[in-house]
Amino acid sequence: MNSAVQTPKLADAITHHLERLILEGVLRPGEKLAPERELAAKLDVSRPSLRDALDQLAQRGLIVSTRGGTVVAEILKPLADPLAMLFRDNERVTADYFEFRQAVEATATGLAAQRATDVERDAIRACIDKMTKAQKLENPTEEAEADVELHVLIYEAAHNVVLLHIMRAFSSMLRQGIFYSRDQLYRRPGVREQLLQQHKAIADAVLAGDAARAEKVAADHIRFTFETIEEIRRDEMRLEAALRRVGRGELLSK
Repeated sequence: MNSAVQTPKLADAITHHLERLILEGVLRPGEKLAPERELAAKLDVSRPSLRDALDQLAQRGLIVSTRGGTVVAEILKPLADPLAMLFRDNERVTADYFEFRQAVEATATGLAAQRATDVERDAIRACIDKMTKAQKLENPTEEAEADVELHVLIYEAAHNVVLLHIMRAFSSMLRQGIFYSRDQLYRRPGVREQLLQQHKAIADAVLAGDAARAEKVAADHIRFTFETIEEIRRDEMRLEAALRRVGRGELLSK
């Protein structure tokens, strides 16, 4: 019987390392890896071993080779794309989405308050600063982008990889306007100021390590957003009805 200890191949170790970076969200879906020569140098490994590791990751569907280079696979895209088509323009979905978000956001923010590292707290502070500056410059587009960024930072600080990957997929749908128009939300009078204060309250609770307060302010924020979106939709319906009345003569005999 051979009782010798088997030394793992270097390629297997590299594969495990890169796989862990993808799992933890360090390497993100759609991001392009450094060229092979540079990546081998950064990891301090031989190019043949790196090439073997990349082949393993490609076989597992975690990276994809393209003409432009090697990119991290968008793992949830085969699920997210059909869901986006199914959810698009469905009135029921928005309410269900916010119900889901309220539960998940409260949990994620509570976990972030307990688990955030100093590095993640610094990133959250920087994001709030960016959001505040965007509001002063009256740039709702940049402010809305910072909004999404803040929530993703909180998912990362929660240190739950299942939550992180799933909510990143939902963030992508949100950027596509699947559930509601962020542009409409941020251009509604008075809303930007309230959203900024809510985001600051969320950040403050996380930075203070107050999980209970973090859960509450996060849930309140999602509830406010949903109620505002519903108000916008009701206003649109009223306007459409008014315009139909104005144009009703086109349907009548002269």
